[in-house]
Amino acid sequence: MITRRTALIHLAAAGTGLFVQRRRALAKASQPSTPVNFSIPADACDCHTHIFGDPARFPFWSGRTYTPETASIAEMKMLHRALHMDRVVIVHPSVYGSDNSCTLDAIRQLGPRARGIAVIDDKTSDAQLDELHRGGIRGIRLNLETFGQTDPAAARRRFQTAAHRMSGRPWHLQLYTRLAVIQGLQDQVMAAPVPVVFDHFGLAQASLDVGQPGFSVLVELVRSGKSYVKISGAYRASTRTADYADVTPLAQTLIAANPQRILWGTDWPHPTGAPLPGHNATDVAPLLPIDDGRLLNQLPIWAPDAAVRKTILVENPARLYGF
Repeated sequence: MITRRTALIHLAAAGTGLFVQRRRALAKASQPSTPVNFSIPADACDCHTHIFGDPARFPFWSGRTYTPETASIAEMKMLHRALHMDRVVIVHPSVYGSDNSCTLDAIRQLGPRARGIAVIDDKTSDAQLDELHRGGIRGIRLNLETFGQTDPAAARRRFQTAAHRMSGRPWHLQLYTRLAVIQGLQDQVMAAPVPVVFDHFGLAQASLDVGQPGFSVLVELVRSGKSYVKISGAYRASTRTADYADVTPLAQTLIAANPQRILWGTDWPHPTGAPLPGHNATDVAPLLPIDDGRLLNQLPIWAPDAAVRKTILVENPARLYGF
């Protein structure tokens, strides 16, 4: 299936000039070209961003699946000024493995308006978890999709281990995975001692609509209050090249199930998550050219009620991330 994200990856590949080094030096992370067309409430939060720092200071992990262009804190501040976002959650990207230094540095620079989601491994001690909490971390991410981990049984084992590590902490588990895996985790999510958050519509595809296998499970988990879902990165689900309108039924169904368990995010600066066609993980993969103003302007279509939008943009993040 050719998704919007796949098409954009190929577009990025066509524009790289065969990865000449000056491309990286000149590249800038995307900024909105479409103005926000509705009122954004105070303390609104972008719940899904990444920072890619200077590789000389924050080296990439040797096991990464792609190499992004840089995306700085200054560029992210510009983004949020344009979108009228006061708060941000920085999700630790897979390219750094379990070294959370870049994410922690960004939170430190941004201060009280920022929180973060970390990646840990089996060598991460409880003392290190305490240190991460002091640095603004409020959860850990299991990134299954980027590494092609689609076996529900393996996902269950990783989920159980991570949930045990989080028990007793004011944290949550964030999963980047597909609907088939979410379906396989349903009973564990319901029994989890901490909240569970699913990224990017649970990777539902707009072309398959609300009846696609596994989507009803995601809806029920949201309805139960046991899990949150990020209606983020709509371009990942959409096959539309202009407005992402085909994502509307997915978003509206999730919001109707339980608006108090919905989070919004940009997914800025829009990494590919994989090497471009014909290239290796160590080749620089340009960031995707997404208009975050256009993305944000879908929210009043998905949630016409301003009070519901405030719940999504302000109240839910404040509760989950402890702003």
